[in-house]
Amino acid sequence: MATSATSDQLLVVIDPVARRTDGESVRIAKDVLSAGATTKVCMPEGPEEFARVLARRGSRRPVVVGDDRALLRAVSLLHRQRELAGCALSFVPVGGALSVARSLGVPTGAVAAARTVLDGVERRLDLLVDDSDGVVLGALRIPAPAPQPPEPELEAAGVAGAGHPWLRTCQTLVRTLVPARPVREPAPPAPGPSRLRVEVDGVTLVDLGQPVEAVSVTPGAAGLAEVEVRPVSVGAEALPLRASGRTVTVTGADFRYGADAGVAGPVRRRTWTVWEGALGLTLPGR
Repeated sequence: MATSATSDQLLVVIDPVARRTDGESVRIAKDVLSAGATTKVCMPEGPEEFARVLARRGSRRPVVVGDDRALLRAVSLLHRQRELAGCALSFVPVGGALSVARSLGVPTGAVAAARTVLDGVERRLDLLVDDSDGVVLGALRIPAPAPQPPEPELEAAGVAGAGHPWLRTCQTLVRTLVPARPVREPAPPAPGPSRLRVEVDGVTLVDLGQPVEAVSVTPGAAGLAEVEVRPVSVGAEALPLRASGRTVTVTGADFRYGADAGVAGPVRRRTWTVWEGALGLTLPGR
């Protein structure tokens, strides 16, 4: 369902990360929004101030300028206050982590996104809400994605520790002027196969006796989640198991899961429920 988005009263909340990473895109978005609507611009310095600004929005339509984390923060706050149903949210993606914005259909260019805020339509989107009241906008993945490998340690100006006293003195001087990058702990190994019980609407899709490589849960259509389980291949390639349902419960030994812009866990049991049409987001008209 889509309805026209009113744009005459806007509360533009600019995330501090967006201001630091791409100030030019922030400026462009502000100029486009201010030219097309009456705007009140707020620049909170941290999560607590972000929450206060959003809570005091009054009748203004909130417009979040930032990356996926800023969008998730706003949606989570409105969800916990049980105000999502009566609030149309708009979003201008600015920053490095924008995969969730793209998956939801929000334009990622500052001009296009700001024009969508002014001229777009409100569409009601499904959310995944877990049993600790956490919100998932896009897909969640079990196990969580493997961490990025650490960057190699650099030697200070390439001076080797030779035995001559004058070389050691030179080395010490260079390290004082150009400090070497601190040594990082080695990254943990990539996650291996997991033993998980996955239930969809109370029906077991895979049980603990079958190791799995991955599980994904994505909000689908008509209030259903799409679930895919990839069992570990033994000999012939194992076909993925798929199901749809309103509730998904995963049980296992201290598993982590990736959701939107972060990693959660470890937990031993988690249930996600689809909240149909819970989020009103301004998107391009079709």
